Amino acid sequence: MADTLSLSVLPREAAGKNLNSSRKSGLIPAVLYGRGISPKMFWVNIIEFGKVLHVTGESTIFSLVAGKSAALNVLVHDVQLDPISNRVSHVDFYQVDMDEELETDIPLEFIGEAPAVRELGGILVKTLESIGVRCLPKNLPHSIAVDISTLVTFDDQIKVSDLALGETIEIMTDVDTVLALVEAPRTDADMAALEVKAEMDVTKVAGVVKESAPAVEVDKKDKKK
Repeated sequence: MADTLSLSVLPREAAGKNLNSSRKSGLIPAVLYGRGISPKMFWVNIIEFGKVLHVTGESTIFSLVAGKSAALNVLVHDVQLDPISNRVSHVDFYQVDMDEELETDIPLEFIGEAPAVRELGGILVKTLESIGVRCLPKNLPHSIAVDISTLVTFDDQIKVSDLALGETIEIMTDVDTVLALVEAPRTDADMAALEVKAEMDVTKVAGVVKESAPAVEVDKKDKKK
């Protein structure tokens, strides 16, 4: 948990009110919710929020401060982006009860170098970017390291069951799920097969496959009929 990290917010009276003028001032709307509490609306400075999000992501708890009220332990639950500008347009915060277990997704951080890539020329395949966990907030990791240096051959795999997170964290993702492996480099024959498949896919329009047919010479007399 980021004990010293905090974000100040301003109370917001009603949804949609003063939205344009506030955004011009660098403020974006946010909502706070949690188990057993009524949702609360805030304004948050987009620059300050960006600084916090860069450190915490959506998996690290920090303090939300609204005026003189007591600081709240929260997680960033959702970030909405403007489809045109791609800037943050709205934020959802989730208030955390520090004495109650929670479930959330934790990002995976792939570290090391796979010998099967370095020495055999293979292609590293990562199948997941995060896994689900359940634990007390104080035990919530910011990220989970996955050491790919164990991928020595093309037969090696790293599964969820290979992760060692300790007894305080319960993994919610299926333990048989593969997280990473190394595929053999594609041969010329493989690439040719992919090109053929790509050409076949191009013929698909609205779910219908256009079948090629041999050229047929049309008799002009038949055409007039």
